[in-house]
Amino acid sequence: MTKTAACSILALAAFPVLLSLMPMSAFAQAGAGRPKAPKGKPTPRTEDGKVDFSGVYSPPGRAPGDPPSKSGEGYSHNIARDLEPDDVPMQPWAKELFHKRFDEDVSKDDPEGFCLPMGTPRMAPYPWKIVQTDKLLLMLYEGNVHGYRQIFLDGRAHDPTVKETYWGDSIGHWDGDALVIDTVGLGFGDGRNNHSWLDADGHPRTNKLHITERLTRPELGRIIDEITIDDPGAYTRPWTVVEKSSLAPGWEIQETICNENQDENGQNQDAQHLISLPHGIGIENKEK
Repeated sequence: MTKTAACSILALAAFPVLLSLMPMSAFAQAGAGRPKAPKGKPTPRTEDGKVDFSGVYSPPGRAPGDPPSKSGEGYSHNIARDLEPDDVPMQPWAKELFHKRFDEDVSKDDPEGFCLPMGTPRMAPYPWKIVQTDKLLLMLYEGNVHGYRQIFLDGRAHDPTVKETYWGDSIGHWDGDALVIDTVGLGFGDGRNNHSWLDADGHPRTNKLHITERLTRPELGRIIDEITIDDPGAYTRPWTVVEKSSLAPGWEIQETICNENQDENGQNQDAQHLISLPHGIGIENKEK
């Protein structure tokens, strides 16, 4: 089975029978048989005394010993997995669209299932890595299309030319031991298309999306990302999620190529698992 097939199946988490088709490496990411992150060891620091976030981490909520969520979903499937429904203040149109994507369509149009980048702040259920210098912090992701984020720490302002991108333009500054990351240039149009979702369940994002993160590392084996989602195009007020990732001792991220299963038209050959193709992505299948 190809990596694309795995991405497609992940997009259909509501179909448990399909999960049995996932490659064994995907199950390994859930934590079975892996060493746990060390506990109680001091926070590492750079030569200038700043917190050093460098390392390879398990996806949030999927490290050995991580407690399950209320719904049983990971953050990749439901970014709001730890929140109550009223904590996600969707506008009426956004709530209706979310219902259609998740309940009616069973996430068949999830753009990540078609090898599009997951984008900020979505997290794939695979390991990820932070590489830190004094001027730049990189987040490297094993999952999806092996993507990355750049967080500039050199005091620059936002690049005004970055608009409607998957990852956005991110700049960071220190607030004590916390790294505050500000990301703009996100979203695609009014959010009704299928180019980028906040998660596999289908929480929408629009071109008004603004992400603020507060990244901390209280000890060697754990980092905490407090993510505030401010998208007045889809939500009535900002809302916040907290994702905790554990250090993955002895692990390194691996190469994942999602689009190896495309035909000559750039179409996902595993689309039968997704039921139908999303509007605006690739060449739609007009056959009845």
